[in-house]
Amino acid sequence: MKNNKKRKGFVFKTYEVENQSPFEILFDIFKELITHTSGDFDEAIDWLRSLNKEYKLTDENYTIEDFIEDLKKKGYIKEEIKGDGTGGNKITPKTERAIRQQALNHIFGNIKRSGSGNHKSKSAGLGDEHTGDFRGYQFGDALDKVSMTESIRNAQINNGIDNFNLTENDLVVEETMHKSQMSTVLMIDISHSMILYGEDRITPAKKVAMALAELITTRYPKDTLDIIVFGNDSWSIKIKDLPYLQVGPYHTNTVAGLQLAMDLLRRKRNTNKQIFMITDGKPSCLRLPDGQYYKNSNGLDKYIVDKCYGMAQQARKLHIPITTFMIAQDPYLMQFVKAFTQANQGKAFYTGLKGLGEMIFEDYETNRKKRIKG
Repeated sequence: MKNNKKRKGFVFKTYEVENQSPFEILFDIFKELITHTSGDFDEAIDWLRSLNKEYKLTDENYTIEDFIEDLKKKGYIKEEIKGDGTGGNKITPKTERAIRQQALNHIFGNIKRSGSGNHKSKSAGLGDEHTGDFRGYQFGDALDKVSMTESIRNAQINNGIDNFNLTENDLVVEETMHKSQMSTVLMIDISHSMILYGEDRITPAKKVAMALAELITTRYPKDTLDIIVFGNDSWSIKIKDLPYLQVGPYHTNTVAGLQLAMDLLRRKRNTNKQIFMITDGKPSCLRLPDGQYYKNSNGLDKYIVDKCYGMAQQARKLHIPITTFMIAQDPYLMQFVKAFTQANQGKAFYTGLKGLGEMIFEDYETNRKKRIKG
């Protein structure tokens, strides 16, 4: 078992589930562990063996070795040759998808998959999804929106069955909701503070990103999601890379993250655009025109902070709202986020790690909806 990594922030409880096979029980735990270990199969199995000793997850009829063999047979892991010439096991894209699905179930467990992959807008009006609500016909309403059943019912009530007469006053139109598309950029802070003080903040952030990615790709396939990480610099990552995401010895270059996010959104044709930013620390780094870094971890540096406010205002001019999820509650950081949010006219949540996913989901459902007047 590896001893060179600190194992803080892990809390496991007795696992009791009915109607699950030994493989399914172990696989649920394995998916959680592989997320914590950033895709390190050997370390995840070491953890699983330790948990097995404590909680007796297996017996002589089904061992950890049997579980590993099943992972191979089912296509969840494959053997690979490492750089030093030794062999080992690596998770496959099938496992990556299973991890995202588990994150979705844990965080957005109340969501059911939709066949159409579209959202409703906040307001009723001219659109293409029926709401079940009715209003009187108005000049200009399309004839295919007229509810003949309700209109004939009105004519019978107003004019009687014996003297049936359908007039404009009897016509009823069913309200519809406009289906819109949303382009979202999710920014994840991978600065060193995401694992400082013995608290693992990066794993919950990864889970939220994986859940949101799975939500959008399965329920809202017409939407787009770009994921970027930011430390000293910022760069895009693919959905399949999320389980392997790790923090680095970085400062927090919030400006670089926002610049990349807006560059990505400028290329999108969708009119609805938004940025989610998950961070736990103050901005502490900028990249200067000469390529050098300007860093200051002491308090809030006015030069860096003002650059952040400028980016927030620029996003506002582009009609891109920024929703900040601050995984910290330091008063001076909250003041910065408040000012940043005012500059953008966006939203901010000050939260611990618990409930982060639910809040992001609520805001995603809210922000992406397009108002259409009837």
